[in-house]
Amino acid sequence: MAVTFDKVFGVHQYTLGVRNKRAEVLAGNLANAETPGYKARDLDFGLALSQAADRVMVKKDTLPEEEMTLTNERHMDASSLPDDPELTLKYRLPYQADTGNGNTVETNSERMKYTQNTLEYQASLQFLNSRITKLMSALKSNS
Repeated sequence: MAVTFDKVFGVHQYTLGVRNKRAEVLAGNLANAETPGYKARDLDFGLALSQAADRVMVKKDTLPEEEMTLTNERHMDASSLPDDPELTLKYRLPYQADTGNGNTVETNSERMKYTQNTLEYQASLQFLNSRITKLMSALKSNS
């Protein structure tokens, strides 16, 4: 029976990279809290996670994806879109619009999101550490 990373680690192997990228984006927002005209951004976590999983999980025996049928000449061809991680970055709408310099960073909200992201990153690390410990224990007991 073959053991794959997907079976052992599940989605947590992909979340670390996405959480790291989100931490960079949120830190950038906090660093630019006083920059006039700066627009706060955030990562679309679900989209970024699915992109990361799709990029890494290339399986040989999966069926090819079906292509979308264009029913109107004004429809976009989805296959021509680039697989760009920047597409997962979205501008955040502020809770309170700033009437001064046009900056949309809300420091308290950014700190809260950064802290939450850090806790979720730590949870994924602990889960992976637990799985690796179990694997090592299983390997030691078999030898």
